[in-house]
Amino acid sequence: MYLNEKGVAVKDDIVRWISQYFEKNGNECSAVVGISGGKDSSVVAALCVEALGTERVIGVLMPNGQQSDIDYAKKLVEHLGIQSVEVNIGETVCALEKAISSSSALNLADGYNELSNNTRINLPARIRMTTLYAIAQNLKKGGRVANTCNRSEDYIGYATKYGDGAGDFSPLANLLVHQVRAVGYDLGLPRELVDKVPIDGLCGLTDEENLGFTYQVLDEYILTGICSDSEIKARIDKMHAANLHKLQLMPSYEM
Repeated sequence: MYLNEKGVAVKDDIVRWISQYFEKNGNECSAVVGISGGKDSSVVAALCVEALGTERVIGVLMPNGQQSDIDYAKKLVEHLGIQSVEVNIGETVCALEKAISSSSALNLADGYNELSNNTRINLPARIRMTTLYAIAQNLKKGGRVANTCNRSEDYIGYATKYGDGAGDFSPLANLLVHQVRAVGYDLGLPRELVDKVPIDGLCGLTDEENLGFTYQVLDEYILTGICSDSEIKARIDKMHAANLHKLQLMPSYEM
């Protein structure tokens, strides 16, 4: 069993935290969780089930057209026995891309003459978050959207601002990738879900191939400040500095 520094089981501690959050922020609300079939959404959904019961957890599957690994998401829903809904965002993504491409937005003096790669990558994530909030608000007793990001990915900004980086409560925000997996094992989740290699779903590369380093190296650096490879250390530091705005509150003018 994975314990924190106080010797308390992390899984049980997070379950208590989720229960307390809902007592204060929606005693009858359901947790609405975007289910990708990866470790983070699987662990968050399972934690919510332990905290609230299966009847108060809604899993939302949101393929963008065809999703090659959607069976993992369906397996999680079946394993947990939760209600689920599938909303294919493919047509919405295409329609918005077309609308932006045909508008004057691409004629701005300092803009690209076609949708940039970053725009195409981040757009589906923001549409998915819009979908989650729409479903949460359509529940008779209300819903609270779960953020499924972990500390490792947050540290380097590997999340979309106002996309998967948004949410109402964040159970994994202070857990590194290896710690998330440990909690997943304690929850009794199928190993293939907890150990599933994350793939970006766009170019076929794994997250670690895109990043240029492993989560093991990243986790160790976050914990100890030590990275034996100077080029990787510089890369991590640069990503962290460039993406701090995703973790900080929106700056506001003060009178």
